[in-house]
Amino acid sequence: MSDKTEPTAVVVGAGPAGLSAAVFAARAGFETTVVEDGSSILRRNAHLENFLGFPAGVNSRLLLDMGREQAERSGAEFVEADVDAVEGDGDGFVVRTDGDDLPADYVVVASWADASVVDTLDVETTEQGSKTYVETEDGRTGVEGLYVAGRLAGQPHQTIVNAGHGAKTALSMIHDSDVPFYHDWIAPEGYFTGRGRDVPPGCEEITEEERREREKESLRVMREFLEEPHPDEPTPHPSQD
Repeated sequence: MSDKTEPTAVVVGAGPAGLSAAVFAARAGFETTVVEDGSSILRRNAHLENFLGFPAGVNSRLLLDMGREQAERSGAEFVEADVDAVEGDGDGFVVRTDGDDLPADYVVVASWADASVVDTLDVETTEQGSKTYVETEDGRTGVEGLYVAGRLAGQPHQTIVNAGHGAKTALSMIHDSDVPFYHDWIAPEGYFTGRGRDVPPGCEEITEEERREREKESLRVMREFLEEPHPDEPTPHPSQD
């Protein structure tokens, strides 16, 4: 483990699974870095219409932008790079990229179904046609400190499923670490303390005034994102290049 007070986590991939994992990891106190190469398959989607909370659907690239903003607000940092390999390094890992190498106590790989980035590690894989999936249980692999989320873990294509699996994988990592954590929940003032309980780790009580301020900020940010159509077109399938 590193000498830093906060454990370090590197998330490989910035699709729904990676972004969701980054949000939960950063909010739990991990020093979180997301390695982004811009290749999320969701960018190919024309219009996403089955993600909960968007009655008329949502632009897929907009959803990714919003997810990145949320991860950054939670404390995650982003690095634009291609990942060549994830290697063991004593009690931790080194994520090898085409830029700087990134040391980490924990790694969440949330990329496409290609396990080549973890070839140097002792993980169990399954071949299905041209795809290779890593065997996991709640995101855990057979390598301590290494987690796999989303499509690489054999999850279905659906965006909401991968986002949920990214969160579940991050929770597995949090619970396996020494970070004190109950669950991530913003409660109204007095929800715990009004019953004579301490506020559990990871939870927060806020006043009614603070709740209204956070709602105002939420509405402001959403208006900024939804004010104009997203400028980017769907990314073509690689076979169309």
